[in-house]
Amino acid sequence: MWKRVEMMIQKVIKNSFARKVVLSILLVVFISTIFNSFFFYQSASNIVKENVRESSLQIARQAADSLSYIFSMGSDTSDILYSNERLQGIVMEDTMDLSVGDRNSNNEYITSLLNSFVYSSSFVQNIYVLKESDSSWGSGTFSLYKLRQYNLLNQDWAKEAILKDGQLVWKGLQYDQLSGVGQNTELVVTINRVLKDFNNLENIGFIQVGLDGRVILEKIDQIKLGKTGRFFVVNEEGVVMVDSVLENIQHPVRNDELFAHIQKGQLLEFEFDQNGTAYYGVKQPISNGWTIVGIVPVQEITGELNSIQVITILTTSIFGIVAIIIGLLAANRVTKPIKVLTQQMKLVGEGNFNVRTKVESTDEIGMMSKQFNQMINEVDKLLEQVKEVQGQKQKAELRAIKHRINPHFLFNTLSTIRWLMKLNQNEKADTAMSALIKLLEANMGKKGTFVTLNEELNIVEKFMSIMKIRYEQEFYLELDIEREIEDFLIPQMLIQPIVENSIFHGFVPTGKDGTIQITGRRMDDGIILEISDNGVGVKEEALEKIQTQTANSFVGIGLLHVYDSVNLYYETGSKVEIESNGNGTTVRMILKRKGGGEALV
Repeated sequence: MWKRVEMMIQKVIKNSFARKVVLSILLVVFISTIFNSFFFYQSASNIVKENVRESSLQIARQAADSLSYIFSMGSDTSDILYSNERLQGIVMEDTMDLSVGDRNSNNEYITSLLNSFVYSSSFVQNIYVLKESDSSWGSGTFSLYKLRQYNLLNQDWAKEAILKDGQLVWKGLQYDQLSGVGQNTELVVTINRVLKDFNNLENIGFIQVGLDGRVILEKIDQIKLGKTGRFFVVNEEGVVMVDSVLENIQHPVRNDELFAHIQKGQLLEFEFDQNGTAYYGVKQPISNGWTIVGIVPVQEITGELNSIQVITILTTSIFGIVAIIIGLLAANRVTKPIKVLTQQMKLVGEGNFNVRTKVESTDEIGMMSKQFNQMINEVDKLLEQVKEVQGQKQKAELRAIKHRINPHFLFNTLSTIRWLMKLNQNEKADTAMSALIKLLEANMGKKGTFVTLNEELNIVEKFMSIMKIRYEQEFYLELDIEREIEDFLIPQMLIQPIVENSIFHGFVPTGKDGTIQITGRRMDDGIILEISDNGVGVKEEALEKIQTQTANSFVGIGLLHVYDSVNLYYETGSKVEIESNGNGTTVRMILKRKGGGEALV
């Protein structure tokens, strides 16, 4: 099944019409599918995002409410102790002059009071009433020994409590320093304040309420944000106060973007980047002025969107495959007869006019097949007519060329003989006349359009003997012709006009003798002839006109005969090139055999 589909796809790739059909079907299917999928995806995405947003905010609010309740229990406990007048009186009266009985009674009262608060609340871990002197009290396993290890007034929380003058000072999660015998592993969040004498508002001690840090962490861990998301608590300066990662406590939030959202951002939900991963964050204020912050990778809370996206892609792909199969079947049915017709047209393009199509149908393709056969019949007839007309045209052009060049040559030669006779140079005139007779005998004795290269060179030699007499100068001919091309056929008088130009334009103006070199070399599909002279050369402006053949009248009848002969009788790529550097002129003819031509071998 799949192999068959693959073969059909390969056919479609090679067939432009079939490709158009398939693409049209795919376009219709994909537009509707993509539109519906996009609409469904956007609607579902908005719903999921809204639900995620509401759910995340609700979770953050629940966490903030839970912590606010716990922190309120601690602050309320601190407020009650702060306003207890008997507690104030005992702390103020506790001096060395107090009797042992009164001291014990006071200690028993305070200890009992503090323990009662601890036992009545599941969130209060310990309570301490501390003084600079040795008299300090605490709940549970409070240790005066541990207290003596510290300078109370040098503690950060104590300094801040003094500055706030009776207001609450909150400190982040830490290990309890004042209870137990050995190293304490209990975590607490402390609420600190100075204890005052309400009569004169002087500081008489400190109250420290320790909230159970592990209970607070459990409350935070119970609320989930995605799979790996977490909550933590920061104070007003963005310093972490509560976090399950203890190393983060008492340090500012490390991510600058997150820090900005916490400190300055007005939005309760936001997104930020952390180590190249997009994160979603929410925050909620807590009753003590702190803020609970939740962060989670965006990928985790939008997992449902990914599922929707996968479903959308799969649905679109299935519809696409179905559309391709339908398109292939439809295209194959339509294009099969077109393919047959195309193959027949290709054969016609290769020159085979005997082909005829056999597509039999009553639709437009069948009509096209019939019209194609009729067209081939008409083209076949026209080709026969063109061949006949072309042959007649070539013969007419040949006659015209010969009739142009022969009178031109005869006129120049007879004029020379005439002047010789007037000057009583009868011997030279007789020599010239003899050369002309031999030249005419050579031409008249030939039948057809072409002569061999060797015969053309013989004519050139006779012509040069006439030119010597005419201009009373010595002209030398040097031949370097490969033996295997001596019988190569060329049009009559192809080289003679070039030699005449060399003599007339190259040597005669100087009044000096000159040499003409003719070389001939074989190439794979023809020959290369070069006719060079050591005359004065051709001026640059004149050479440019000759090379571009911008004016036929400027080229001259002899050279025009050369150009016309090469273009008429030789294959495409044959050409005449003229070069001149001031020290002579070189004419290069590249003659390529024309397939099926007149014995150009």
